[in-house]
Amino acid sequence: MNRVAKYIIKFYQKYLSIFSYGSCRYYPTCSQYAIWQFENNSFFKAIYFTITRILKCNQLFAGGIDYPIIKLPKHNNINFKKIKIKYWYIPINKNKYLVVKNREWNDNNE
Repeated sequence: MNRVAKYIIKFYQKYLSIFSYGSCRYYPTCSQYAIWQFENNSFFKAIYFTITRILKCNQLFAGGIDYPIIKLPKHNNINFKKIKIKYWYIPINKNKYLVVKNREWNDNNE
């Protein structure tokens, strides 16, 4: 379900967002925020946070930087292979984290 939602959002970004002229008041944009939510949360949580974010994208709110906040499960699986970092998780509370996308300098990021 998350995969289908991400494809719909990417279709919107590629073909439909050209009509909105970059009018998002937040960074990351609402569509990018939705993709990050779908990659890091369950489907219903991602839908809830995405709709909340879209409703806040108007003149009544100041806008600014608004990264997704998620809860990370504790994993005991340790893999000592080379990893590719896609997101940085910045702790803000006991078990809540901000999601910040890693900057990719080249295509293979190696």
